Amino acid sequence: MARTRIGFTFLVFACTAGLLAQRTIQDKNNQTLVAPRDPPLVAAGQTSRLMFHVSPLSGQGLFSQQTRDALKAILKLNGGAQIVHIRAFSAGSGDVRRIPQIVSDVLADKHGSLPSISVLQVGALTMGDAQIVLEAVSEAKKDVNRDGLTFHSAEIAAASDPSSPVRALLQKAAEQLAAKINGKPALSVTCFVSALEGAGMTATLTARFPGAATNLVQLRRLPLDAEAACEGVSRGGGVAMPRVAFSGTQVSFATEEKDTALAIQRLDRALLEAGAPKAGNSALVRFYLVPPAPSAVPARQLDGPAPSSAFYVEGVGSSSAGFAVDAVAPVR
Repeated sequence: MARTRIGFTFLVFACTAGLLAQRTIQDKNNQTLVAPRDPPLVAAGQTSRLMFHVSPLSGQGLFSQQTRDALKAILKLNGGAQIVHIRAFSAGSGDVRRIPQIVSDVLADKHGSLPSISVLQVGALTMGDAQIVLEAVSEAKKDVNRDGLTFHSAEIAAASDPSSPVRALLQKAAEQLAAKINGKPALSVTCFVSALEGAGMTATLTARFPGAATNLVQLRRLPLDAEAACEGVSRGGGVAMPRVAFSGTQVSFATEEKDTALAIQRLDRALLEAGAPKAGNSALVRFYLVPPAPSAVPARQLDGPAPSSAFYVEGVGSSSAGFAVDAVAPVR
């Protein structure tokens, strides 16, 4: 009987110890799990060291995999440099609200700060199976822009006839942007079109802006008008302050004057906390509108002379959102 009790007691002790050990391992594992960080609304980099890249398109895999591959491609293009800002254009069926989470996961092993992120749903990309393209601003390890940078608002070419060829409009918008750049080196050029008309449209950009990181996006599946718009960044001029701040998209869930004002106020607050001026005095402000949001209402809320552009897109991360806004501003 004594031996039985001893054996039973030992068995209970062993089981209890095993459960405790298992719980300890589980607790230890739980302690090692770190919640992914949220990207900041505003991130800044040294003006003289900023460089620009566009991820190559890929039709392989689902949305999450394409996003991860695009990020890894950016890190390869920039030599593993710190990414300051990402503007993501998604044309797939994936949930664009997952993009910041994926960025945080991929960059978790890099001990630097996370980039600010602008997230947009668009109509189409230049590769049929591609679901996402990323534009990245990174900070190089040495100076590449000693004469500063200029951020150019969009030059627009539109036709009154919705069936007009868009290729000619793209050519016109690109020429207008080139005239504004005025012979300075173009570092980044993004063009938005109402319809994609073959691979020759991409060739138009690369030929007109050699050496620049170029991107071509169809903003909506069903265009409102026949038009093209081109914006860009060139070396020299405009922003000569030591640092530049880039905001992620600030979303507004309505388009009334008061709702628009609140969205701009939230953006202003984030910019000021980063040492940048309010949006109205920034280098560039971009509004991304979801029809039927009126384009004039958001721009009226800017308190200052900042150049601005407005684009109609498929979405800005929420089905109930009216528009989103982001800004580029010098840091004092």
